[in-house]
Amino acid sequence: MYAECLIEYPTKKIDKYFTYIVPLKLRGVLKRGMKVLIPFGNKVINGFVINIKNDFEEEYSLKEIIDIVDRELILNEELMQLGEYIKEKTLCPLIVAYQSMLPSSLKIKKSDVNYNFYKSYLVLNKDKEEINKYLDNYHKDNEQTKLLKELLINDRVLKKNYKAYSIKCLKEKDLIKEIKEQEYRINKDTSDIIKNVLNEEQEIAFKEIINCSKNNVFLLEGITGSGKTEVYLNVINNTLNKGMTAIMLVPEITLTMQIVNRFYEWFGSKVAILHSALSNGEKYDEYLKILRGEARVVVGTRSAIFAPLKNIGVIIIDEEHSDTYKQENSPRYNAKDIAIKRGIYHDCPVIFGSATPTLETRARAIKGVYKHLKLTKRVGLSNLPNVLLVDMIEEVKKKNFIFSEILIKKIKENLDNNLQTIILLNRRGYSTIISCSVCGFTYKCPACDITLTYHKSSNSLRCHYCGYTICNDSVCPNCKENSLNYLGIGTEKVELELKKIFKEARILRMDQDTTSKKGAHEKIIQSFKNHEADILIGTQMISKGLDFPLVTLVGVINADNSLNIPDFRSNEKTFALLYQASGRAGRNKYNGDVIIETYNPDNFVLNCVKNNDFNSFYNYEMNNRRMLKYPPYYYLVNIKIISKDYNLALENATKVCNYLKNNIAKDSIILGPTTANIFKFNNNYRFQIVIKYRFDNYLMKALKELDAIYLNENNISIEIDIDPERI
Repeated sequence: MYAECLIEYPTKKIDKYFTYIVPLKLRGVLKRGMKVLIPFGNKVINGFVINIKNDFEEEYSLKEIIDIVDRELILNEELMQLGEYIKEKTLCPLIVAYQSMLPSSLKIKKSDVNYNFYKSYLVLNKDKEEINKYLDNYHKDNEQTKLLKELLINDRVLKKNYKAYSIKCLKEKDLIKEIKEQEYRINKDTSDIIKNVLNEEQEIAFKEIINCSKNNVFLLEGITGSGKTEVYLNVINNTLNKGMTAIMLVPEITLTMQIVNRFYEWFGSKVAILHSALSNGEKYDEYLKILRGEARVVVGTRSAIFAPLKNIGVIIIDEEHSDTYKQENSPRYNAKDIAIKRGIYHDCPVIFGSATPTLETRARAIKGVYKHLKLTKRVGLSNLPNVLLVDMIEEVKKKNFIFSEILIKKIKENLDNNLQTIILLNRRGYSTIISCSVCGFTYKCPACDITLTYHKSSNSLRCHYCGYTICNDSVCPNCKENSLNYLGIGTEKVELELKKIFKEARILRMDQDTTSKKGAHEKIIQSFKNHEADILIGTQMISKGLDFPLVTLVGVINADNSLNIPDFRSNEKTFALLYQASGRAGRNKYNGDVIIETYNPDNFVLNCVKNNDFNSFYNYEMNNRRMLKYPPYYYLVNIKIISKDYNLALENATKVCNYLKNNIAKDSIILGPTTANIFKFNNNYRFQIVIKYRFDNYLMKALKELDAIYLNENNISIEIDIDPERI
């Protein structure tokens, strides 16, 4: 018997199967989809079984598989097929596709770490009659007698609750013994909660979904606060009652933290969570719960779409407009595509939910490709907030550079009324850049050639792309003058300025700097929810999905920033960010206010946010996309040509462009080569070519050939991103 295996090295040069003999001890045990230990050259590495066969026609000698690494870890047939789909769709090595499906603690790599977690218990090693006789003759009243009496009442007790000396004495007398049981690090029980009755719109959406008899994709478009989560919970509950399972994806870890508590309340230990903030041990536990069928609902971020559930009854993608569902490095898959693929396999509904769906998703819903469901009213007593655009040109004349008069006034009113405020700034750090007013010097990253961001708390300058960090010096390193200016606004600076104005206010900041430690997201959210702070300052991670009943004011600083990004989706992303952020205000009985500070108060996109008018924005932006030939009217491919040698990168970018002109459909549009948005990254120069196409039967063949051409090049590489989020 023979097994074809992929090896752990994620490189295209050896993206092929290697055949091994299956030893007698593993025959009948080894299965397709298992992780195995194999000899490779003069090393012992991990591999992944792809096929098992009885015959091998080649004449050269083969090596044997050494052992199975984990007998519980088996990628099922669906996920094995899904790996082939990802390889074909994204042009990645097959092993990379399978690696993306596994938590870090289970990836196919050589590792001796055992992530199993055990608790030690003590149990009686004699029958109770003998223990009672012993106690009758043992006249001391100490911890040993206490332990034995406890074991007469309970079958077992935790070892850690008793002193080592007492345990040792009783073990030596052969009265007790120690047992170990595997435990999960995360395990929650169902709470007694009042499940809200669905309103009319929610009930219609719920029934439409549960009554569909086969695979359909639904767009649940509901304004902020309209109760989409309540619909999800009821649909999942209905799915579980049918004996099926469910997947629920959210775009941010912050959302996972808040929404997972709702799921624990409804479904208790049936819930498994998967996201990057878990420890390797926690990920291992949660994955095993799913594999063993103990978890029937999976909640998590992007990679949770690969949860090895069987008999899936519904897949939900919440806040489907978020670009975090697209992976930016290999394999460059989109979780929404994977959801649709798994929905077809299980013949189950897939739900995309958002207050601001992507133009592509909404267009498909309007055309009838997806079923369109709408929630147009907020749940309960809450109303949509009042949105005000503030002209910062006029405010700057009054020396108000960060906070407008009206925003300061509204924050003070909230503090006086014991209500809460969220301040959104889509940027972290203290200042954007530091520049010398004498010689014009600006700190830049030597590897990426972009400006460094100043962080006041650590007095450091950091590159937010590669992590390069240096200490800040008050003297210009170029002209040696004490003339450095701190330009721009970051969350750290906003926090400092607010503390100067509102000295008694309790302020929390939530960005990548304050949430780098394990559990930091949950701690900040819970603290704010418990009203242990009055003001929450944050980046885009606080703009969507969060629900704080006492938040009645949202202030948006520097709202124009994302409008000026050279990206065809900049209008769409800005509208979604501001509309979602606005939705955090007034979600309970209190009315909400949103103050958006802008230097362009007449901007059409911002006025659509002000008027809560997604339809007008959609029609406006669709017209732009049609004229400029962007999605959803055209598909895109982004090709990056990368080298440490500038001239080599430019020369090959021209070659790639010429190759494409000769090998794809004539009506497809080729743009470039041009420099990429981040032209120098980690000391690599990057040029890019963008392809716009509608129907091109030659394109995938040409892309695969290009990929093969550069496979063995050492000084030049290409990255192909099909359906990119940004170009």
